[in-house]
Amino acid sequence: MRFPTPLVPGRLIRRYNRFLADVTLDDGRAVTAHCPNPGAMLGLKAPGLRIWLEPNEDPKKKLKFGWRLAELPGGHMAGIDTSVPNRVVGEALKARAVPALAEYDRVRAEVAYGERSRVDFLATGAGRPDAYVEVKNVHLRRDGDWAEFPDSVTARGAKHLRELGAMAEAGHRAVMLYLVQRTDCARVRFAGDIDPAYAAAAAEAEARGVEMIAHGTTITTEGVWLGPALPVHL
Repeated sequence: MRFPTPLVPGRLIRRYNRFLADVTLDDGRAVTAHCPNPGAMLGLKAPGLRIWLEPNEDPKKKLKFGWRLAELPGGHMAGIDTSVPNRVVGEALKARAVPALAEYDRVRAEVAYGERSRVDFLATGAGRPDAYVEVKNVHLRRDGDWAEFPDSVTARGAKHLRELGAMAEAGHRAVMLYLVQRTDCARVRFAGDIDPAYAAAAAEAEARGVEMIAHGTTITTEGVWLGPALPVHL
């Protein structure tokens, strides 16, 4: 997934009201940017952090910049935009580049299922069980090379796990795909201290037949792409 507009660098002043960030651009301008991330963003909102914004000229948008990336120690990067994982995974599924789902040749997004929900992707293929695929954005890192999910309480996420479990028990494939939007992690686990209910729901979902898979990402100022598979530890 390529950013449609070249990104511009700056330094974070503060992130507030969940969806706003004040930034000093490298050219000296102080701007307010849209922060497309409702989560806690632990470790990714420190004042002075070097970040990258996407400018826009859309007259309908009040804010002329959107926060896309954050630079991390050691030359690593993290993606901020929680809408990016679905775009990355959607492209990869259609290109049959997700090894666990490469046998499916048709992919549809936002298909109704479960309790008045829409699954992120429904993958189908002749002679194969339908695959219901939910995608979650992961960018919390607190210890070593562990990526953790979630970074805040998510009742909606637990609901998705229950609905995937029902699909698995009905004979379909049910896949929870965690996309790690940072380049300094090599494995994934659940942050049970942040949301014990989600961690319990994940263990129950796996017992019901839900497949837990994760992928890293390749992140540059030009875009974000699917990376290698990562192990998921319950």
